[in-house]
Amino acid sequence: MKYFAKNYDVIVIGAGHAGIEAGLAAARLGVNVGVFTINMDWVGNMPCNPSIGGTSKGHLVREIDALGGEMGKAADANTLQSRILNLGKGPAVHSLRAQIDRRRYSEYMKHTMEKQENLEIIQAEVVDLRQIENDKWEITTRLEAIYHSMCVILATGTFLGGKIYVGDVSYEGGPDGMFAATALAKSLKELGVPTRRFKTGTPARVNRRSIDFSNLEIQNGDERIVPFSFDGKYQPENKLPCYITYTNEKTKRIILDNIHRSPLYSGKIDGVGPRYCPSIEDKIVRFAEKERHQLFIEPCGEFTEEMYLQGMSSSLPEDVQLAFLRTIPGLEHVQVMRTAYAIEYDCVDPLALYASLEFKNFSGLFGAGQFNGSSGYEEAAAQGLIAGINAALKIKGENQLILDRASSYIGTLIDDLVTKGCSEPYRMMTSRSEYRLLLRQDNADIRLTEYGYKIGLVGEEKWQRLQKKLEQIKKERERVFSVSISPSEKLNELLVSRETAALKSGCKLSELIKRPQLNYDLLKEFDVSRPELPYEIFEQVEIEIKYEGYIKRQFAQAQEIRRLEVRTLDENLDYKQIVGLRMEAREKLNKVKPKNLGQASRISGVSPADISVLMIYLKKSDRKNKEE
Repeated sequence: MKYFAKNYDVIVIGAGHAGIEAGLAAARLGVNVGVFTINMDWVGNMPCNPSIGGTSKGHLVREIDALGGEMGKAADANTLQSRILNLGKGPAVHSLRAQIDRRRYSEYMKHTMEKQENLEIIQAEVVDLRQIENDKWEITTRLEAIYHSMCVILATGTFLGGKIYVGDVSYEGGPDGMFAATALAKSLKELGVPTRRFKTGTPARVNRRSIDFSNLEIQNGDERIVPFSFDGKYQPENKLPCYITYTNEKTKRIILDNIHRSPLYSGKIDGVGPRYCPSIEDKIVRFAEKERHQLFIEPCGEFTEEMYLQGMSSSLPEDVQLAFLRTIPGLEHVQVMRTAYAIEYDCVDPLALYASLEFKNFSGLFGAGQFNGSSGYEEAAAQGLIAGINAALKIKGENQLILDRASSYIGTLIDDLVTKGCSEPYRMMTSRSEYRLLLRQDNADIRLTEYGYKIGLVGEEKWQRLQKKLEQIKKERERVFSVSISPSEKLNELLVSRETAALKSGCKLSELIKRPQLNYDLLKEFDVSRPELPYEIFEQVEIEIKYEGYIKRQFAQAQEIRRLEVRTLDENLDYKQIVGLRMEAREKLNKVKPKNLGQASRISGVSPADISVLMIYLKKSDRKNKEE
């Protein structure tokens, strides 16, 4: 028999990376939160790669931390190996990545939620969701408990209508042997939530003692470890190495001979998979000319022999997986502990959401993470944080937090989803941002901490630490522009060895730092007045000096775009009535209902000419309103 259990301000359905950040953010902003999860022991689980960060994803984690989120601290506390990717390129694409102890990360997040005031975490499957009033929602659990709330955040990951595929075998299920949220999927369809089917996959896990490491390339972590969190609460350590090996012609032949047994190619899977994280069979078919594909063998934890085969996701039958794995150097006698699988699941069309991540047609209902059509732990956590913040702000009657594209990768991620939509699982990449040089991972705190401080997620201590950092950057910048360096035989030897011109007379330290071939560390011996400062201060000053012209240009572009963002559009505007707009533009604008001209300009199918028509229409409307 159904019974009424409790009332919350915010209910979060799901306790993966999106649900965690959503629940913690809302609770820390002072509203009462209930987080519901199918299995309490799988809070913050990493069903795919046990790593945090990577290209552009490292940017997201540092932005989450700057705003007051938890992922960066959790990653630092449970790091097995840390590396910054793309160091051979410019600072815009430097991205921190850490291999993580997956079970300890899960324990950390579960304990953090258990300790959090205003938050209760409940193990229960939600089977029904309905809106009972304009400002009230009701959920029902499998055990017939009823809960009410003003806001609900859907953070269901890949559980919603989940279906597992391994060769000819398919069954309802969630990741890592969990059961699927089938009843909730049906309930959302009845509610009228516009869903579609996406697909993702994960590689096999293998036993370390069955691997021959003698011929594998070893991949160690960085000597100088950079934490994700700006708080400095945890100092990560390199505890375990990773390894690299490659597929070969034998691997390719086994996969191609059995490609008809893959549900991806037999037509059994309807869902659309991620373009930028294809399965090994997809790689073999799409890149037939390649002789080999790289494979990373990475630890799942410090106290487990389980190893993760990054780059080898598959949905081929179990016997085929074992056969092709044993053709790979180092894996000739490998023991598979968990078979690779593909999972198909329901997610929402993100065009149904505002930039606040609230549904346009359902007041108080929010979406976050893979439910919104994205892929990846970091993308999920970023959306969960924003959804949790905005649900709490809505309840408190305060303005929503909307980050624009020029402020953050989080703003870019959400704007892409709610403005352009996605026809496949969305993955964040540095190339998606027009302002990469402004949105570096190293300056995420400078860009975003103020937002977190103003809404109440960032405390006074962290805020004052940032003010001190900004003052140190300012003083060091002033110093390097005033200090002169005199020529010397030793200095000129260095300059010539770095293939840059020798000095004939003294010059400012800033001019030497500006040279592409030089940096702070190389000039340390000749900079006698150099103060003792944290590395991050020198890093900021060096980047500002070396890329000053480019940064100014991107900043000007961002300001121009923000001019369009200021011009708001009436949500009730009927674009079919605006003469001069093309038919496609009218349809797209009426579907998305953009908040401003900037967002309108980024909608697929809306041309610059359509934006010009809109601007003329708005000017005429303004003039008419003034006359009236």
